Amino acid sequence: MSAHLLVVDDEPLNLEILEEYLEDSGFTADYHSSGESAWAALESGDPPYDAMLLDRMMPGLDGMTLLRRIHPDPRFRTLPVIMQTAACSPEQIREGLEAGAYYYLTKPYERDNLLAIIRAALSDAKQRKLMLEQEADRWRGIHFLREGYFHFHSVEEAGQLATFLAQACPIPDTAQLGLSELLLNAVEHGNLGISYEQKASLKQEDGWQEEIRRRSELEENRSKIVQVQVSRDPEHLRVRIEDQGDGFDWHPYMEFSPERAFDPNGRGIALARMMSFSELEYQGRGNVVVATIALKGEAA
Repeated sequence: MSAHLLVVDDEPLNLEILEEYLEDSGFTADYHSSGESAWAALESGDPPYDAMLLDRMMPGLDGMTLLRRIHPDPRFRTLPVIMQTAACSPEQIREGLEAGAYYYLTKPYERDNLLAIIRAALSDAKQRKLMLEQEADRWRGIHFLREGYFHFHSVEEAGQLATFLAQACPIPDTAQLGLSELLLNAVEHGNLGISYEQKASLKQEDGWQEEIRRRSELEENRSKIVQVQVSRDPEHLRVRIEDQGDGFDWHPYMEFSPERAFDPNGRGIALARMMSFSELEYQGRGNVVVATIALKGEAA
């Protein structure tokens, strides 16, 4: 996996260590010692960056302030930001997540952890870009939907359906983020039976997508589908998702966990609940989830 990275840290020694870690990794990088120069490099767009490794605590334009400038800018809507920090209290991590840093590294960290997080961020961003590139205009008629039923099989179809359903929501980008998380989980963890620990290991080894393809072709998985029921009233859109897996203990994943903030996976359900939905409810053994998106204030 090749990519061009923007690395920002005010400490020369840290930049030297990062440059050493990234050597022979397949990534190229530009290194900046201030938030101001990093912002100028981003704005120039030459070259474009695939991911950003950002120090939280810097003089002048610090990491959090720079992140708040980047996140709402449509030019950087798919740029994944990895926050490297010694500030790792739950409140500080939540603040970073809300500002748009979905990936974390706690200083000091090992080279393997750094590369695993970068690969995970790039993989997620690539998937998100593909979803956003769908032609949303042709789906404007979904606003007339009152009830619908869908079923799908693959990761690719999960992304397409998430993008489609998000067009019925007041803020499609935010809704798409949460819906794609739930629909992808229904395939990966539900129908294909990939556990949290297995996915973390696969992400670290950059073998996640290959394992998805392998399991999808197994005889016992070929006919499995995810069923989706959508209902809409003037105030809410509800999406019920049911997979054919064994379920899981969803309770630990509903709340944000600082311990998982530094893993390459495991933050998605809490993020979706916090940012995308007004309600999120798992049912039964965990193979059914109902997401509710408030439409209040939108013309129905």
